[in-house]
Amino acid sequence: MKLLLLTCCMIIANQATAQTPEKRSGNPVFPGWYADPEGILFGKEYWIYPTYSARYEEQVFMDAFSSKDLVTWTKHPRVLDTSGVKWAKKAMWAPSVIKKGSKYFLFFGANDIQKDGGGGIGVAVSKRPGGPFKDYLGKPLIDKFHNGAQPIDQFVFKDQDGKYYLIYGGWKHCNIARLKDDFTGFIPFPDGNTFKEITPQDYVEGPFMFVRNGKYYFMWSEGGWTGPNYKVAYAMADSPFGPFKRIGTVLQQDPKIATGAGHHSVIHVPGKDRWYMVYHRRPLGETKANNRETCIDLMEFDGNGLILPVKITKEGVTASKVK
Repeated sequence: MKLLLLTCCMIIANQATAQTPEKRSGNPVFPGWYADPEGILFGKEYWIYPTYSARYEEQVFMDAFSSKDLVTWTKHPRVLDTSGVKWAKKAMWAPSVIKKGSKYFLFFGANDIQKDGGGGIGVAVSKRPGGPFKDYLGKPLIDKFHNGAQPIDQFVFKDQDGKYYLIYGGWKHCNIARLKDDFTGFIPFPDGNTFKEITPQDYVEGPFMFVRNGKYYFMWSEGGWTGPNYKVAYAMADSPFGPFKRIGTVLQQDPKIATGAGHHSVIHVPGKDRWYMVYHRRPLGETKANNRETCIDLMEFDGNGLILPVKITKEGVTASKVK
């Protein structure tokens, strides 16, 4: 009788376990209109730094979000705002955050720069990933157009040899420049140029770079950010300078799920071949340009190292803690 009772209890427990759904992030991963998200790991915490998606005159601050498992997110309001950056008046865009030493550096675009001067790419610094971040230079790091690239959509890339680069650019041009160790400026390349253009076919904006198995993956957004056909493409090369030949599209709209999927970033879980794409998209039926939400989905590769098309979902990703 005891054996029968124990067996019944085990069956019921197994059924309950089988019926318990995995915890998932859901998409969007947090409420509110947010775009241009940069996802990154600091220690055992996932962080996402997005643009607050609103009219340019209202884009005067940035929030951040942290999670230990990709499912439960904590909001860190106003990690940066114009009160901490006197030269920034509006349109604070596309943050890129990196830790160097004991400090966290947040690179951002401001003022919707349309000509030399009056705004551009700035740097802010904090002792904590959740801010508050304060202006590091007292002026933009880049306030001019080089090689035709609008100084926006900055991404800080740490190479395998420890060198840091700033990859940036709008208006269909992309530059790479080597940062000084203290992030106060740039170190010219051996040919004397400071800004090297690496623009691939169909590039528009939103660059991102990572290394996997010795290959450099360069990614960018194409199309118009206000439209449904905004998307992400990529190329591969043996160095961060390319040349980068477009391979294909890896993120785009699904008319059954959402439109305007683009301006992404990638999170890699150390020690594992696990990759997540963090991006923004526009819910079905939304026509306002700034009504964009931040989402996350799994990014995978085939046997040749090519990126498989990312399936955008409503469910998002399963819970995952960094060990």
